[in-house]
Amino acid sequence: MNERPSTSRATEPLHATRHCFAAPRFADESVVLADAYRLLDDAVIRYQGHPVGTMASLDPRAPADNYRDCFVRDFVSTAFLMLLEGRSEVVREFLALILRMRGQQEELEGQQIAPGVLPASFRVVTLDDGSEELSADFGDRAIGRVAPVDSMMWWTVLLRAYVRFTGDTAFAHTPEVQRGLRMILSLCLQSRFEVFPTLLVPDGSFMIDRRMGVFGHPLEIQALFDMTLRAADLLTVDEGSHWLIDLAATRRQVLRDYVRRYYWLDLDVLNEVHRFSTEKFGHDIDNVFNIYPESIPDWVPDWVPDNGGYFVGNLGPGRIDFRFFSQGNFLASLSGLATREQSRLQMQTMADRWDDLIGQMPVKLVYPAVTGSEWRLMTGSDPKNTPWSYHNGGNWPVLIWPMVAAAQVAGRQDLGERAYRVAEQRLMKDGWPEYYDGRHGRLIGRRANLHQVWSATGLLLARHLLEDPGRLAQLALTEDEDSAPRSGRGQGERGGGRA
Repeated sequence: MNERPSTSRATEPLHATRHCFAAPRFADESVVLADAYRLLDDAVIRYQGHPVGTMASLDPRAPADNYRDCFVRDFVSTAFLMLLEGRSEVVREFLALILRMRGQQEELEGQQIAPGVLPASFRVVTLDDGSEELSADFGDRAIGRVAPVDSMMWWTVLLRAYVRFTGDTAFAHTPEVQRGLRMILSLCLQSRFEVFPTLLVPDGSFMIDRRMGVFGHPLEIQALFDMTLRAADLLTVDEGSHWLIDLAATRRQVLRDYVRRYYWLDLDVLNEVHRFSTEKFGHDIDNVFNIYPESIPDWVPDWVPDNGGYFVGNLGPGRIDFRFFSQGNFLASLSGLATREQSRLQMQTMADRWDDLIGQMPVKLVYPAVTGSEWRLMTGSDPKNTPWSYHNGGNWPVLIWPMVAAAQVAGRQDLGERAYRVAEQRLMKDGWPEYYDGRHGRLIGRRANLHQVWSATGLLLARHLLEDPGRLAQLALTEDEDSAPRSGRGQGERGGGRA
């Protein structure tokens, strides 16, 4: 067995100056935080002399060259950090740059991608004459050739954060930004063969970028959809957008009532599902989706806490995906898609199932892993998504910041601090891995990149939030009391209705 080379960067000399981040921002900045900043600085991508993004990974052994790209979803945590540390001009340039690349969309299988879709990633290419050009990937270079759905949503979340933090409404009101925002909202709100208010997407179109049985209406996309609809408040009120603003507000209210009612699971709801009658017709029935009680997985009855709850991962006719999807649950609490009581119960689930969901590295992306014949059928025998690895039950350090944010919304700062301490102990020592393997996240991911940038920025952003929870509101990540849609069934209740 070959000896694994050391992945620690702690013994390397620190940079004398920072590329994008000035002085250390924390009074007691540790060696770990200093190393995270150094990794971030080394990953900065420049275009025409100006920083415009960060590479996904600096691992020279990365299996694919697109890890040198700037991914939209990866950069968001860096962008939040830049806003908090006085580099808002980089965020503005990134937002504008992504819009300018819309014209690079290529036809896939002879069909043009919808114009509201933004690139998953981009790179700066140096030509023979020394000039630079931008090259965007809309899924045409991706594994499986799946166009990203979440890029446009994260872009709108970041846009709203930028405007709220800087007060730069003039940027939001430029024709280019207004046009881009209208295209995104129009794409999300267009009529489909759908009776549900949730957004239909395929497998592999968001953070879980491989086949994992998340097709349909995955929770993460619904939470991002809710946050995207909130960005309609950046549209100028005129004849061309008034209808879109009204439609977004209406859809958001219906979406929230629906998710709070039908996606919520606690022990009371589980008992209802366990006793469901099936094959019922009409409006006034409990089992709206014709869920068969026999479809409840064996692990669920003993896993759902007595005094906790969470949002299931997916829902559709005859189907509940009972897996715990961390990103979707955290974003639901952060944005206000969850009621305050649901947020509190979700964090109680984190506390009661700490070994399963946190273990030795925050946070497990999906619990539990799919195994055996289910794994073969669901993933297509994907060798990267073997049980308890990658997106099939791997632990992802970047999730530390949304976990800390959700804990603060729920009034459980203690859980955020506890998770942060777990992450801080290992990440630098292990070389900032992309993800961890194993039921409890004890092993560095078998195929994980090292020096993964969002593993570092997730920790840095979490530290900022722990020092000042008010930064969530400064970044427009929490719900505004004066702009929140009136909540429907579930507000103030123990649960949110029937799953």
